[in-house]
Amino acid sequence: MPFDFILPDLGEGITEAEIRKYLVNEGDIVEEHQTIFEVETDKAVVEVPSPRKGFILKIYKHEGDIANVGDVILTIGEKAEEEKKEERKSHSVVGVLPEAEGILATPAVRSIARKLGVNLEKIKGTGRGGRILEEDVLKASGGLKDLSRDAFGPVERVAIKGVRRTIAKNLIASMRSAAFVTGMDDADVTDLWHLKEKEKRGALERGIHLTFIPFFIKAVQHALAAHPMLNASVDEDGEIIIVKKYFNIGVAVDTPDGLKIIIEELKGSSFTISNFGSFGGTYATPILNYPDVAILGTGKVSERPWVKDEKIVIRKILSLSLTFDHRVVDGGEAAKFLNKAIHYLEDPDQIFIESA
Repeated sequence: MPFDFILPDLGEGITEAEIRKYLVNEGDIVEEHQTIFEVETDKAVVEVPSPRKGFILKIYKHEGDIANVGDVILTIGEKAEEEKKEERKSHSVVGVLPEAEGILATPAVRSIARKLGVNLEKIKGTGRGGRILEEDVLKASGGLKDLSRDAFGPVERVAIKGVRRTIAKNLIASMRSAAFVTGMDDADVTDLWHLKEKEKRGALERGIHLTFIPFFIKAVQHALAAHPMLNASVDEDGEIIIVKKYFNIGVAVDTPDGLKIIIEELKGSSFTISNFGSFGGTYATPILNYPDVAILGTGKVSERPWVKDEKIVIRKILSLSLTFDHRVVDGGEAAKFLNKAIHYLEDPDQIFIESA
């Protein structure tokens, strides 16, 4: 029996996803648990495995299409089942016009074209692989201006979707909900730099690319243990501050395609580190990962003149930017937290001697 594979529940309240990439084609045989396509949700890029072995008989949703949870994505079955199906089609009543061959367009786009009286064969698709998009049909019907230009010259229009759409929504919600304050300071990480360089070769031998991030996380953990109000979130409905008794430190990352991890790994952060220093940034005003009440931005490490033991010397200095929700955290508490983190960054031996 053919098996209609529906878009499964991806958790976190996600109701829809964009079909991002197929790893199989119609007619291919797939094994159980083999990844057959990728979807991009509001949270991440998720690989979707096949629930059974068989042939891909029919693909209903195409790359770029939006599918709701429960929609049929494709049909898996035996090759003979499709051959019988085609045989039954050949005996069907004459008079139904077939879809034009060679035209890449979703059923929704075809429907719009029929309503507007647009001949898809005369349209050059601007989508991936020449796929005809809704805007191509609207433009052909005279209902849409040339999207490749504006009044001043050529432009490119990029849809806000997937992970980028979620980031935009979360940042706007955060800016509207919290009372932002950002404090900045510097840390002399010369000793930490030498420690990292000393351990780098041994780490590489174990297949590990050692960066500053694990040291940042550990220093922040110690500082949070001393100042727990920054390891918290806000429950707006109940007007309650939720102080976390655990440390789940999220690290903001940048990739061309957004996040590509398991949904479960996106939950439950209590504090965030944004390491924009890896891109050459120094100071910034990081936006809270709401409803968390604090985020630490780590800038680049640069050589600067520094006063040490009453002498001006060249040291490796890390710039730091701490954003906090002033409704929950007072300025004095935030300064104490940042000073505590700096203490551990400047004396890395203490990171491993003390336990949080």
